Amino acid sequence: MTEPEITTATVADRDAVLASLVAAFAADPVLRYLFPDEATYPRHAATFFGHLFDKRVHLGTVWTIGGTSVAMWDAPASKSGGDPVLPPSELARVRAYDETVHAVLPTGPYWYLGVLGTDPRHAGKRFGHALMAAGLRRAEAEGLPAVLETSNPGNVEVYKRAGFDVVARTALDSLDIWVMRRPPMGAH
Repeated sequence: MTEPEITTATVADRDAVLASLVAAFAADPVLRYLFPDEATYPRHAATFFGHLFDKRVHLGTVWTIGGTSVAMWDAPASKSGGDPVLPPSELARVRAYDETVHAVLPTGPYWYLGVLGTDPRHAGKRFGHALMAAGLRRAEAEGLPAVLETSNPGNVEVYKRAGFDVVARTALDSLDIWVMRRPPMGAH
């Protein structure tokens, strides 16, 4: 099996990336908590992912496989910037989620995997694994751990198989959140 071509996303990839992520996260616990209304989910999720894409794309930390699979990473020196433009109720949920997660994130420098998703039409090709591995290599090259959070219980085991350990668990309303950390290889 040939390795998929991983590229650094550009502004030209924005529409394909957003379409893939909106589809990939349609049943995700976090996105459905943030945007529970079925009728407005596609629009609000696209706004949310567009905000995340726009603040990372010029940093070169959005990697993609043909726009169908996407990983958005934050480098250790990255700073969050502003809020997405959403209706007040959705924005309040986004802020509450961010505050809940940030309260339990590890201290110190690390690479942060903020988004990893594949359009369901391309599921099963291991694109997500390839993109995660590329980011992990980047963290490894800098001797830094990688951190992520998930609210999908099935993903906890997937990430454990990739070398992540649960370092914190919290909740927001009925939404469980696991924060996971993968130390640099050799630092286990």
